[in-house]
Amino acid sequence: MTRRTDAHPDLLRADVGAPFFSTWRVGTPERQRETVEAIARAWERRPWPADGLRSYHVYTGHDGETLLHHSQWATEQAYEAFARTQRQERVDEIDTAVPGIERLGLGRYRRHAGRERRAGDTRVPGLIVTVRIDFAPGGAGNRGDWIDLVLKALADDPVGHRGLISAHFHPSTDGTHVLNYAEWESAEAYDAVLAAPGRGIGAPTDLWDRVRSHPDVRGFTGSRYDHALGLVPG
Repeated sequence: MTRRTDAHPDLLRADVGAPFFSTWRVGTPERQRETVEAIARAWERRPWPADGLRSYHVYTGHDGETLLHHSQWATEQAYEAFARTQRQERVDEIDTAVPGIERLGLGRYRRHAGRERRAGDTRVPGLIVTVRIDFAPGGAGNRGDWIDLVLKALADDPVGHRGLISAHFHPSTDGTHVLNYAEWESAEAYDAVLAAPGRGIGAPTDLWDRVRSHPDVRGFTGSRYDHALGLVPG
């Protein structure tokens, strides 16, 4: 049985060894809504597909065009088995309901570290921000050190990032980039941090300057999302 949930995913689950993220371009806010409902129908009318799938979540982009997908798998092999035997029937049903979806690729990751939700913090995220950090060829081995530097900069930041609930850094398995999945209290809280002194996220400190000027970092791409659909085994 497949069950719908409003709860956000637990990014710290110890039984998730293969977190995946992907993006679909659907074109308009109306098609975003139609696609989310088509996904829900295609999944809810079928049994939960695999023990190795822990959860599947869909988010609507603030650009009005895209959907972010986050699936939590025990192993990559569990996903591959699903893709061979059960994925296509779901895709076909969704594409029949909403023709013309552009699938922009599947990213495979491992969670490295993050700023975890503080004990007693019961806030529900009102905004999800993803930031892709591209690295130079040959820089894959330095991604962990860069993530650790970001976490030090966050801890030392006098602004405090009070609206930030948690941040989870995921190096891609292909070595090209890191994806940061951040939970914010609200869009207003995120905008307040962007408006504070400094360049983007981060106060004008030496640590943040080192984060932004790291020799292996080639660029940052940020996107905003709202959690639209959660699917879990029933």
